[in-house]
Amino acid sequence: MTALTTAPSAHSPVASAVSAAPAGGRPLPPGFRPLRVGTETDFLALTGPFAMKIADGQLRLGFYVQPKHCNVAGICHGGMLLTFADIQMAIAGKHQEDLQGFHMTVSLTCDFLGAGKLGGWMEGRTEVVRNVDRTLFAQCILTCDGETVLRASAVFREGAATPEMVERMRLKS
Repeated sequence: MTALTTAPSAHSPVASAVSAAPAGGRPLPPGFRPLRVGTETDFLALTGPFAMKIADGQLRLGFYVQPKHCNVAGICHGGMLLTFADIQMAIAGKHQEDLQGFHMTVSLTCDFLGAGKLGGWMEGRTEVVRNVDRTLFAQCILTCDGETVLRASAVFREGAATPEMVERMRLKS
């Protein structure tokens, strides 16, 4: 297990992507590349675009907060933060534990600790707490421009997956 810290990120605000072109034409932070998983019409495509970085066995996701992610106050919507935390923990947990198949969210809790500003770089880091009996326990910290905005924990349970589902969930380079 790797402990999570809330130290500011070394990244300045830049861009995220799930396609070849980063949002707003801005470059991705160092080491990040477009996240390619799922299909062009699934929930990840709707809520993204997202970027990913793998370093020291850890998978981090990130995105630039766009108007579509914001509430009427002009900050990243709490539902978007929870969505991103769920995606971050599921994808990173499966990567870090080398798991295959489909893992559905059984429980998700969070503490909102700050606001994600429009245009800010939102980034997640995950710690796998335990992986036992087809059940993954994880926690994550989300930061926006280096400031902690959310702490979350979740439980994921492995479910049945067709070969087509497994292929759609595979991270693509």
